Amino acid sequence: MNKRNLKTTLFCLAILISHVCYSQITERERPKEWDQLVDGARFMDRFLPMNGKVLSSDTWGVDGVVPRYVDNGIEDRIWSYWGGNIKQGKDGKYHMLVCGWLESSAKGHGEWPNSYVFNAVSDNLTGPFVPRNMIGKGHNPEVYQLKDGRYVLYVIDGRYVADDLNGSWTYGKYDFNARDRRIIEGLSNLSFAQREDGAYVMVCRGGGIWISRDGLSTYNQITDKRVYPPVEGRFEDPVIWRDHIQYHLIVNDWLGRIAFYLRSKDGVNWVTDPGEAYVPGIAKHADGRVEDWFKFERIKMYQDDYGRAIQANFAVIDTLKPQDKPYDNHSSKNIGIPLNPGLLLTVLDEKPITSQTKSIRVKVQAEKGFNPQTDMDINSLRFGANTEVNFGRGCRVVQTENDGRDLILTFDAQGNGITEEEFAPKLIGKYKNGQMLYGYARLPYVEYLEPILSARAPLFAQSEKGQACTIEIENFGQVASAKASIKVACGDQIIASGIVPPLKPFEKSILQLPCKNKFEQGKEYDFTVTISSGKKVLSTFQLKKRIVE
Repeated sequence: MNKRNLKTTLFCLAILISHVCYSQITERERPKEWDQLVDGARFMDRFLPMNGKVLSSDTWGVDGVVPRYVDNGIEDRIWSYWGGNIKQGKDGKYHMLVCGWLESSAKGHGEWPNSYVFNAVSDNLTGPFVPRNMIGKGHNPEVYQLKDGRYVLYVIDGRYVADDLNGSWTYGKYDFNARDRRIIEGLSNLSFAQREDGAYVMVCRGGGIWISRDGLSTYNQITDKRVYPPVEGRFEDPVIWRDHIQYHLIVNDWLGRIAFYLRSKDGVNWVTDPGEAYVPGIAKHADGRVEDWFKFERIKMYQDDYGRAIQANFAVIDTLKPQDKPYDNHSSKNIGIPLNPGLLLTVLDEKPITSQTKSIRVKVQAEKGFNPQTDMDINSLRFGANTEVNFGRGCRVVQTENDGRDLILTFDAQGNGITEEEFAPKLIGKYKNGQMLYGYARLPYVEYLEPILSARAPLFAQSEKGQACTIEIENFGQVASAKASIKVACGDQIIASGIVPPLKPFEKSILQLPCKNKFEQGKEYDFTVTISSGKKVLSTFQLKKRIVE
């Protein structure tokens, strides 16, 4: 290649890189089966019209975002706001822990690494939120509460701790233990969900799952690969939360401007539901007006007493980030969009549901503003595995029975689709006013609290008796484990095996196992560590390891 052609090639490459980096958009092809999804299948179907009282055009922004509810979330002409989530304090007010930087900063949106975190307060969940005090430096904040009542405020590369949302915050660092696993895309944009025992499950930007015994002590990496869907994407902005049924996770493909929704029984093993979790265009008013924000990022959830997400808060910007300059008409803010929380459902059948089951009984609980005996279109209801009801299939109602203010539905179980792996079957249908309804239920016969046995990398050493394998196993679950088996394989060959003794939650065991192979010093091998209970695989850890003395 001559110099002229080389220069031309480099120039074209620079243009391509610039286009990718600055357009921050590409079209992701949707799976064909998504065309068959019914209303209520996608997480995106749960977004409700925005709330606000002050609809104004006297503010910054491109034509697509004015007029808008300037009292929804937080915005002003001084600061560019980003990220943040809401907690209700002891004072009864709603506190948004949000970050921001001066709109007049010379770097414009590029000033974000120098963000400050604010405690912004409102009498309403919707807003308007007004900064009460500045906590300190930090970006992409998420606040959560420990079992002892203290609050932890995560920011990139650190955290603050306080006894009260209005109190004094002390800065510090997290401790992370990767446990011989590769950290996927670094430890940034973290999100946290509290378990029943007060421990915390954390997901990092790259999709690795970590667990801390109390939410502040060391976070230990459990997974060796990302839990996100196996699709093309530039993933960031994960948010994780737990309700009374299951764990939820949403992650954003920032380049494709499409987010994905996942569910889990234990916060470690995940299934991806079909359909978009959110895309631009979800910020709608009751009259159909759309606040057409260019990007929706840093989604966070506000939860009710059952843990159900009832409002999603987003960082939004009206244009390409690099086009947001000082003293211009562009900026960013935080908005809140109400969510349909779903119905409260109870499966009444104690026996496992299979393809042979004749009928399924489900109780729908009455709530404030909802009467299941009068408000539902009974003929529209479908119940069963998500793989069925999301596509309009599933069981139909054959009988109803009042139970106080609640309603018991009896479904013909034909086509329920529920398998041994199912942990949260779904109801989809409509209210009599035509609006979508949905809900998840637990299965009475499923164990939702199980041991989480996780191994570290095996260590090999030569002894008088030959090659030996030493391996550490810890139970990160909420209940004690039974005796289990462990196998260490090198390629396709099992080289060591043994028995893992019963372990209490967060108890460790170090096993010494005889090893069949003698490994060459300095050479790298592929290993797989599998822990099983009978035929059920509890965990698998795959790694490359170089053998050294």
